[in-house]
Amino acid sequence: MNDQTVKKTILSGIQPSGALTLGSYLGAIKNWAALADEYNCYYMMADMHAITVRQNPAELRKRTIEQLAAYIAAGLDPEKNTIFIQSHVSAHAELSWVLSCYTMFGELSRMTQFKDKSAKNADNINAGLFTYPSLMAADILLYQADLVPVGGDQKQHVELTRDIAVRFNGVYGDVFKIPEPYIPKVGARIMSLTSPENKMSKSDKDPGGCIYIMQPPEEIMRSFKRAVTDSETQVRYDVANKPGVSNLMQIYAVATGKSFDEIEKEFEGKGYGDFKLTVGEAVVELLRPIREEANRLLADKAYLESVYKDGAARAARTAYRTLNKVYKKLGFVAR
Repeated sequence: MNDQTVKKTILSGIQPSGALTLGSYLGAIKNWAALADEYNCYYMMADMHAITVRQNPAELRKRTIEQLAAYIAAGLDPEKNTIFIQSHVSAHAELSWVLSCYTMFGELSRMTQFKDKSAKNADNINAGLFTYPSLMAADILLYQADLVPVGGDQKQHVELTRDIAVRFNGVYGDVFKIPEPYIPKVGARIMSLTSPENKMSKSDKDPGGCIYIMQPPEEIMRSFKRAVTDSETQVRYDVANKPGVSNLMQIYAVATGKSFDEIEKEFEGKGYGDFKLTVGEAVVELLRPIREEANRLLADKAYLESVYKDGAARAARTAYRTLNKVYKKLGFVAR
């Protein structure tokens, strides 16, 4: 098999620490579905990452399965993609420990997400919160990923993963592939509807700022009606001066495939009220089939269980190939 026919590998995951958001769908999952024919794709429910913050156990279990159903409903075919639950492949924890011995304290202390999360969780600044970039490096390097789809805020972690891989390879030879960040061109950063200077996030203090994939249409419309705009009336793309309107345009562009120019023309002479309703309706229609299919899948527990069991078995085969190679290089006695 020559290089032209060898598919590159992609790995990504989302924490089931809250319901999946419109931002997660437009910025990540919607783009993932299109990659399956071109790449070997691994997508995980990153439940091990979720526990750096205290979780309600029953809720975490429920959200992990809901996320799996939403992945499939959003177009991730389990036949074409390896979809699995992170904690079901113990190689993640094993390689994470090894890599934490090749990650420098200073590197971890420079991670902006550690600083942000420490500020938000001042009563629970645990070691996992500090070392989780080593677990993220293990997630990526186990599958010899070429590309890691990330938002701009996670790019720093991929760069650290590259540094760790280069350091390990420098000592032990060619063990890990050096991954590259893969940042989609449109819709990579969907912002909060109520504070458009911040990314749309399930940890948003204002529930109206976030739209969820499984949310009923009337709630979605309510949030869009309340979305922050500005004192002008013109629909124009200008992130610096019109962050709220620009964010709504970004959402509408990704939901409909229209360009910013087309959107500006469509709403010329119309007020923000019309604009917000139209964007809300486009999002409702975009999410409707996903929500309906996810609910259908959630009623079929046996099917979902078969998907995550098969996914874990497939993921483990690749992961343990890498881990065994690492253990041999380190001088561990073969099990």
